[in-house]
Amino acid sequence: MNENYTSSKDLLTPWKMILLYSRGAFPMADETGKIDWYLPEIRTIIPLDNYNVPRSLRKFMQKCDFTYSYDEHPLEVIENCANREKTWISKELIEAYKNLIKYKYLHSVEVYQNKQLVGGLYGVTYGGAFFGESMFSKVSQASKAALIKLIERLNEKGFVLLDVQYQTPHLKMFGAIEISFEEFNQLLLKSYSKNVSFN
Repeated sequence: MNENYTSSKDLLTPWKMILLYSRGAFPMADETGKIDWYLPEIRTIIPLDNYNVPRSLRKFMQKCDFTYSYDEHPLEVIENCANREKTWISKELIEAYKNLIKYKYLHSVEVYQNKQLVGGLYGVTYGGAFFGESMFSKVSQASKAALIKLIERLNEKGFVLLDVQYQTPHLKMFGAIEISFEEFNQLLLKSYSKNVSFN
């Protein structure tokens, strides 16, 4: 199931992108800018009905001066996520994401401190599935707080699936687990029966 699709301009049209996302694939650009779509046989999700909020983060969020918004500045979030020494978010992908924003398939969580954007994340939705793509943080705990706000939002709106692609120590502390593609596909099918909206 470790299938890869080398991208072409055609695969970066909004409808082809959503079709590929709906099948569980996701895009990444390499250091040359070439974009491939990946469909790994092991996937990582954060169960929306069984996630974890680290105690220290819970206390921090109760006392911090962060404020949050949704979909106010998705492009700025994407550009901040791409602004690192090594990034898979190429300029061509950013242009493709603009169309997903336009058609309301791409959504973001923004974190502010003193009215400045200090963290956030973005992902793509289809039915009751949220395909997490990337996050960034300019101050301590900002991206973690964004993830908790995302999970709360998805539960509030009735989403079924939060896909985070690959396991990392950062995601594991929130309850992320690895599942087979067969299990993942069952969650995809269940999520597509849901008529939900991120906003």
